[in-house]
Amino acid sequence: MSAGEDPKANLAKASAGIGAAAKKGVQIVCLQELFRSHYFPQSEDGKNFKLAEPIPGPTTEALSRLAWAKGVVIIASIFEKRSAGIYHNTAVVMDADGSILGKYRKMHIPDDPCYYEKFYFTPGDLGFPSFKTRYARIGVLVCWDQWFPEAARLTSLAGAEILFYPTAIGWLPGEQRTVAKVQRNAWELIQRGHAVANGVYVAAVNRVGREGKLRFWGKSFVADPFGEIVAHAGGNEEKVLVARCDLRKIAETRQSWPFLRDRRIDAYNALTARFLDEESRIKLAQ
Repeated sequence: MSAGEDPKANLAKASAGIGAAAKKGVQIVCLQELFRSHYFPQSEDGKNFKLAEPIPGPTTEALSRLAWAKGVVIIASIFEKRSAGIYHNTAVVMDADGSILGKYRKMHIPDDPCYYEKFYFTPGDLGFPSFKTRYARIGVLVCWDQWFPEAARLTSLAGAEILFYPTAIGWLPGEQRTVAKVQRNAWELIQRGHAVANGVYVAAVNRVGREGKLRFWGKSFVADPFGEIVAHAGGNEEKVLVARCDLRKIAETRQSWPFLRDRRIDAYNALTARFLDEESRIKLAQ
């Protein structure tokens, strides 16, 4: 969906979308990254900390009531105020009975033009959990996390059958059309790769519309464990995108492509290094 400047109006719009999804028979609903506001990290402005709230707090209380009323699981991305001076970009999972199952705090925090998130967010400290909801065991990662295969792998190893990525990604002004298309294709490609590598469903939920300098490219999608796209939204319009996920396909895929079986977990210690320079490679070879 697109987001306006009024957080209450954005919450109302998101709630209406959840209601519309429930009427379509949807069981799990995921909202976009930081859905209650404009994407404020386009600038470093201390006034934006007023948008933060505790968890539990007003937004989770409203959505928990809605989850219970509609019998749906809701994934909501919230600007979490943990304490004075400590804030997180947090996704909360509410089960279909309205209870808060848990939360995921964004682990990878970008710092790029118009994405000045390090000014606002402390890196996550809850690891890469999965959550057993009424309908499926799910994992949640947030936006910049979607570029890191380690995050998808660890969340899948924690038991997730569907990986959800609440997202806010778009183009900067003046970017060449060909370059912009390549960027968007890469964004989709790597997430489809996570689906294939881990034998899970992947759902990416992006914004649409222009906010400040950014034009969000939308294109939300759901990919199956073979990486095939089973549902795809456009680049401009708001949409309740619905996908049917047959969880039996996960076992079938993993049996056909047993990547988890053939992982050489005894040989991956070097993954904990930031980079293998010459000295590190020599030590690794000894």
